[in-house]
Amino acid sequence: MAVKLIPPADDAYNYPLLIKQLLLSSERYAGDNEIVAGNTGKRYSYSEFIERIHRLANVLTEAGVKEGDTVAVLDWDTPRYLECFFAIPMIGAVLHTVNVRLAPDQVVYTMNHAADDLVLVHDDFLPLIAQVKDQLTTVKGYIHLSDDAEPKAAPFEVVGEYEQLLAGALTEFDFPDFDENAIATTFYTTGTTGNPKGVFFSHRQLVLHTLALAATTSMNDNMQLLQASSVYMPITPMFHVHAWGVPYVATMMGLKQVYPGRYEPASLLKLFVTEKVTFSHCVPTILQMVLSSEKAKAIDFSGWQVLIGGSALTEGLARAALERGIQVYTGYGMSETCPLLSTTWLPLDAADMSLEQQVRERVRTGKPVPLVNMRIIDSNGRFLPHNGEDMGEVVVRTPWLTQGYLNEPAKSEELWANGWMHTGDVGSIDAGYTLQIRDRIKDVIKTGGEWVSSLDIENLISQHPDIELAAVVGLPDAEWGERPHAVVTVRSGAQVSYDDLVAFMTPLVDEGHIEKWAIPDTMKVVDEIPRTSVGKIDKKLIRSQLAE
Repeated sequence: MAVKLIPPADDAYNYPLLIKQLLLSSERYAGDNEIVAGNTGKRYSYSEFIERIHRLANVLTEAGVKEGDTVAVLDWDTPRYLECFFAIPMIGAVLHTVNVRLAPDQVVYTMNHAADDLVLVHDDFLPLIAQVKDQLTTVKGYIHLSDDAEPKAAPFEVVGEYEQLLAGALTEFDFPDFDENAIATTFYTTGTTGNPKGVFFSHRQLVLHTLALAATTSMNDNMQLLQASSVYMPITPMFHVHAWGVPYVATMMGLKQVYPGRYEPASLLKLFVTEKVTFSHCVPTILQMVLSSEKAKAIDFSGWQVLIGGSALTEGLARAALERGIQVYTGYGMSETCPLLSTTWLPLDAADMSLEQQVRERVRTGKPVPLVNMRIIDSNGRFLPHNGEDMGEVVVRTPWLTQGYLNEPAKSEELWANGWMHTGDVGSIDAGYTLQIRDRIKDVIKTGGEWVSSLDIENLISQHPDIELAAVVGLPDAEWGERPHAVVTVRSGAQVSYDDLVAFMTPLVDEGHIEKWAIPDTMKVVDEIPRTSVGKIDKKLIRSQLAE
């Protein structure tokens, strides 16, 4: 039986879900709120910001950008980047947020693979582009981005400098309607093997993700992250999954936004204090870096809410943050999922909980957000029960998932096997729909016939009073198959030996928190745990270093 469709009226407007629609409400709600460039001190009202988007659209089209072209951006987190989030897809082009922390050969690969037509490049990355310019096979022009009042000349020919071009551009642009399924953005994941893989998202997907994220950050009584009075400062690179999509929400709501430029603990802390920041998001290593800063010791962090993602939030870090007044929460997602899938869900009586109970709730991977259908499957693809014990791969369906990897049909088919997106994460879901990620499939340690979660071991190690961060990996072992090995950083002035670690973990074995074979065979104290280009713990590099 065929479904019954709504008959179209002759004069009805078929409202497409386009990024430009997110701007409709921003100015009406903003009031006196500003968008702040933390690295330069420049401030823009929302009316100025919207005018700059119109000016940028005119600059881009004058530079020859057409619908379907790809415009790459290499910049720090700035209001300029936010303008690009809107202007580029709103003219029908594709925004390519280039990962500026990749090696030069990988930057070249991603830019050629995305077939970039125009490149907007900051002063700090001019030497990189000058080095690889001859290898970029599709680029037709460059626009220079500078924070200097009197920018120095670029080392190669450019269309012009961003601010100078905007100053001479028309103040209005007629943004067209087009198919909401048109690609709006693309960027590249940093896989553990081979070249980075390109993911892409449509206007429709980004609008729906924005609406779901807006609902999620305000629907829980004890997790009011984004409200009219909120002051938002990202501490996640804007090249990484659109800074988790939060800039789109903050702009739609007309919130005060603070963009810090390059991440440095001292400048982040100064902006937190002077701009009265209330909400940020970052990976655990960045939060640890901020808390470990000497300047952080004198700061009252009360009122700062921080959403942690990218890597597991350990109990040790959650406790340290809460003790300093930072309300931390867990968010879960991937590059391929735009990224939001689940968040912490605190019960109504959370305020009555002890610190330890709060910690346990906040490190859980959380409940799926609205419109997310999430299941766990076994190795044969069969659904497993939601009993909190059975573990399987997490698979999802929701309207904002990438439909594949750019120009890689085989990997796209693997990603979407049997009509579900495969996350590559092992987890369990309880009867209350709360997800707990146990590990990445590739990071599970297979020892003595048992699967041991590296995340569980890291979480327990993090509770040692003198250990700041821990990373655990499995290395080959002739007798056991694999054995866990730990790399840790310790608090300033502290000393922790391997024997100290064993003494700390042995009671945890006796109490049944872990099996005895989960105690690492070795522990290495380092100044800094290796991280990927987006701040996650780089377990591939750690395995390589320990193996050597």
